[in-house]
Amino acid sequence: MRNLKRLTLCVLLAFLLVSCQSYKKVPYLQDTAFVNDTEQSVRQTGVKVMPKDLLTIAVSCSTPELAAPFNLVNLGTASGTEGKTVGQGTASSALQQYLVDNQGNINFPVLGEIHVGGLTKLEIENLIIEKLKVYLKEVPLVTVRIVNYRISVLGEVTSPGSFVVSNEKINLLEALAMAGDLTIYGMRDNVKLIRTGQDNKQEIITMDLNKAEMVFSPYYQLQQNDIIYVTPNKTKAKNSDVGVSTGLWFSGISVLMTIANLLIAILR
Repeated sequence: MRNLKRLTLCVLLAFLLVSCQSYKKVPYLQDTAFVNDTEQSVRQTGVKVMPKDLLTIAVSCSTPELAAPFNLVNLGTASGTEGKTVGQGTASSALQQYLVDNQGNINFPVLGEIHVGGLTKLEIENLIIEKLKVYLKEVPLVTVRIVNYRISVLGEVTSPGSFVVSNEKINLLEALAMAGDLTIYGMRDNVKLIRTGQDNKQEIITMDLNKAEMVFSPYYQLQQNDIIYVTPNKTKAKNSDVGVSTGLWFSGISVLMTIANLLIAILR
C-alpha cells in the first residue's frame, strides 16, 4: 500500500513539474523586470526604400500650377480600387506610382533618374526638395509614401495571410495580433523572421517571444515584405499523422481482438 502511495506521489510530482515547464513556454515577454532595469535604447530608424517598392511622391507649393509638372496623375488608378488597398485616400491613390528598379532608381518627371534605394522617406523628400530649388522659387512640400508596404504571417496563427500596413510602421507582436495571435500549437520560442535585404540576400532569424529583451532586437521592428513563420510544436506534428495512421491502428486492434477471441474460445 505504501509503495502504491509513493508511486502515486511521484506521478503527481512529475505531472506538476511537466505542467510548470509547459507553462513557462506560453507567456510572452517574461523577465520584464530585468529589461526595465537594464539601460538599453532602441534606435528608431526610418523605413528604407528597397528595389520593387512602389512609391507615390506628392509635390505641393503655394502656386499649384508650378507644382503640377511634378505630380503625374494616374487616371486609371484614381477610378479603380488599387488606392483603396493601401488606405491612402483618393488624392494619394490618384498619383502616379513609381517602381524602384533593381538598381534603386526611379524616373521622376522633369528631374529624371533619382537614386532612392537604401534611403528613408525623409531622406528622399529632402533630396527631391534640393533638386526642385532649381525650378521653384519657394521651398515646396514633398510627401513620399510606400504604397506596397505589406508583411506576411504564416504557420501556427489563427488567421495567416498577407497584410497591408498603411502607416508603414509595425512590430512583430502587432503583426501577430493582425493574424489573430498564435494557436496553442505555435512555438513561442521558435518564430522565424524571413527578410530580404537591399542586396536581395535572404535572412532567417529566430525570435523568442518568451524573452522580454526581444523588444530590443533590431528585427523586432518589421520591414516591408517581411515574412513571419510560426513553427508548430511536436503535438501538432503528431496530430498531423493521426489521420493517416488511425485506420491502420483500428485495423491492427481489430485483428488482435479477433485473435484474442479465438484464443479464449480454444482455451475454454
